Amino acid sequence: MAERLFRVELAASFLERLDAIEDFLVDAQAGSAFDRLLADLRGTVIPNLRRFPRIGRRYLEHPPQSAEALAQLATLPAGAADALRVYLHGDYLILYTVADARRAIYLLSIRHHRQLSFDFARLWPGGLGPRER
Repeated sequence: MAERLFRVELAASFLERLDAIEDFLVDAQAGSAFDRLLADLRGTVIPNLRRFPRIGRRYLEHPPQSAEALAQLATLPAGAADALRVYLHGDYLILYTVADARRAIYLLSIRHHRQLSFDFARLWPGGLGPRER
């Protein structure tokens, strides 16, 4: 029997972060690093998440320490932060959530591991609240 894979959707916030990463790497004359990131997303990250949706650790296992990040977490709908997961791939952390009822994974953001935090205020699009999981 064939395994039912989850579908992976990219939130607008994820695509915006990819654009920012591309701009930064191109300006730093490291455009090939962006090409590798895209290849890794297509060839490794997305296939892994489709097959193993909970491969990433729960975000709140290691909550942020900065006041700014904690304040942003507080703006999420009740229970939403509990559903967040982080997938580490190379130098990048990918923030995502799993919607079991839809058999879908939503990639919410991507950042370099040295960045301070995710921008939670912009990550939780309407319709992805915890009640819909």
